[in-house]
Formats: sequence, structure tokens, C-alpha cells
Amino acid sequence: MEKLMEKRFLELLVQAKEDIMSSLISESKEFEAIVDDMDPKDLADLAADDIDKKTLEALNQKDLRKLRLIDSALSRAKNGRYGLCMRCGSRIPEERLVAIPYALMCIDCKSSEERKLR
Repeated sequence: MEKLMEKRFLELLVQAKEDIMSSLISESKEFEAIVDDMDPKDLADLAADDIDKKTLEALNQKDLRKLRLIDSALSRAKNGRYGLCMRCGSRIPEERLVAIPYALMCIDCKSSEERKLR
């Protein structure tokens, strides 16, 4: 994947993570208290850090799943595997990554998995 494009997707991932964290802070007094108890950091630093157990307890399941997918995508980027389908190894189309920057699979593999689950 072109480095400039990958950088753009990584920025989208970090922004999505920051958005979830901001939403949690504004919606949850418990989560806000957890954040307040942490060392002073800006939100970007907080979003870039691994989420500890206390933080995970404050998350709803949808946000938790999305954060895990984002963290997984960021990890794949560090390993040079971002944008590659986890099942078949082919490149995930740019259009799919624009829509879902943390996508694990190409459209064909994802569709196949969903058909099996029905």
C-alpha cells in the first residue's frame, strides 16, 4: 500500500479512537473519573495508549468491539500487514478501507463469513 495512503488510514483510525474516547468521556461520569485519575495527557495520547481493565469496564460492547478492531488495525500497521485480508492475504480495496479503516477482511471473505453465520 502506498505510504501516503496508509498514513491517511492510520490517521482515520487514531481519529476514530479519539472520537470514541471523547464520546465516552462526555457520556459517562465513571469513565470521566477514570480519565481524570490518570496522569495528565492530551486526548491523542490517551487514545494512543492501550486501554486498561478499568477503562474496558466503562465501555459498551459496540464501542469495545470497535476499539479492539482499531487497535488490531494499528498493530497490523506496525507489522506491515495493514490493508491485507486476514483470511486470504489479498489487498483490501481502498474503497472498503475508506468506509471501514479497521476492516479485517476483503469484501469476498467477509461476505463468505457472513453467509456461513446465517
